[in-house]
Amino acid sequence: MALISITAAEFAAALPGHGGRLAGLDVGTKTIGLATCDAGWSYATPAETFRRTKFTADLEGLKAFIAKHGIVGLVVGLPLNLDGSDSPRTQSVRAFARNLAPLGLPLLLWDERWSTVAVERAMIEADLSRAKRAEKVDAHAAAHILQGAIDALVNLPSPS
Repeated sequence: MALISITAAEFAAALPGHGGRLAGLDVGTKTIGLATCDAGWSYATPAETFRRTKFTADLEGLKAFIAKHGIVGLVVGLPLNLDGSDSPRTQSVRAFARNLAPLGLPLLLWDERWSTVAVERAMIEADLSRAKRAEKVDAHAAAHILQGAIDALVNLPSPS
């Protein structure tokens, strides 16, 4: 059974050693944005977005992505309300995360309140068309979520 963490320290303790490639997930109702980071946790990179269908197909797609990229842990964006409380979307993502247990990987739920807004703003500043933004925003949001998590992970105090 995979451990679902809500703090970077808890997640780091569940990972096999310090380091290894992680995947970030921006779970939407219609798509899942995916990102990866390097094994040293320096930078997150948008990878792909895939259209959601049935959960079993989504899980198989994630398994293939994990195997292809050698992923050792997952960071799932948690869409909290601005005041930090749960919404129906938050509960849906928590349920999705629990259903990822068959993957057997440590999982971190990471606050994603501003990820899509930040990514949209950056894409507008880069003068990307609305169509290009729509096509790329989920994977870029996943990278934004993952970058926040790896920044927290590398800034954890060293175990003594």
